[in-house]
Amino acid sequence: MKSVRLSRRQRLLASCAPIREELINDRSMRAAVFCARASDEFANQQSFDRAVATLVRSVPVPPEIGEWFSSENLVPRSKWKWKMAQNPAVLAVAIALAVIAGVFVLQFLEHRHDFPGAEAARKLLMVAASTRSVLLDPVRTDAGALGDLFFMKHQLEHYDVAPEFADFRTLGCRVFDDEERHRVAQIWVIEKGMQFFLFPAERNAKTGAALEFSGWRYVEQEGWTGVVQERNGVCFMAALHGREKDLAPYVSKTKE
Repeated sequence: MKSVRLSRRQRLLASCAPIREELINDRSMRAAVFCARASDEFANQQSFDRAVATLVRSVPVPPEIGEWFSSENLVPRSKWKWKMAQNPAVLAVAIALAVIAGVFVLQFLEHRHDFPGAEAARKLLMVAASTRSVLLDPVRTDAGALGDLFFMKHQLEHYDVAPEFADFRTLGCRVFDDEERHRVAQIWVIEKGMQFFLFPAERNAKTGAALEFSGWRYVEQEGWTGVVQERNGVCFMAALHGREKDLAPYVSKTKE
């Protein structure tokens, strides 16, 4: 008798290999059969399998049993049942998908009215929320008069408060650099604890030209609301802790 040393895995694969080698589509099984082909044990197993297959084919099938196999759909397709929806795993997946969809919808609604400079305005609303009056230089004057101060002291051109807010009395102001090293002017006024911000408008990455927009635009961030206008490459924003309706009476036009 011929004896061939096979690994345990190869013996398992060879023992369940089909009779006809052309039906083998697994590379590992094909390699195992190739190695085991020279052994008497594998040859005897194959001979036995062929004899059993021939015997099975010769057994007549009763008509009543043959009817079972007349249909193409031998395995009934599983149908969706309401009980499947009550499965905790299915519920968890459904809830997760609903939350993800909700986040996308909220982000779309939040940014659908975005304008050039909206992201910078939101960051400044966070600055407004964290600013304390002691950080500003005390200045008591009309807000519209600070444009000359910003120009003479800091060489900031067109940093002028919008006419709608020029008559508001100030408590203090300062000039600082934001995260992108843009010069930002901040003004605190008496009226409802408002804060004004003047900052460079967003610019075209290729040409460097300021991205203009018309009218007043609103932004919101963590309970603060700002109304923004762009003029001469500089954005002016009036911000307060409140909602859009609290700022609307101060501007001459509604948002676009």
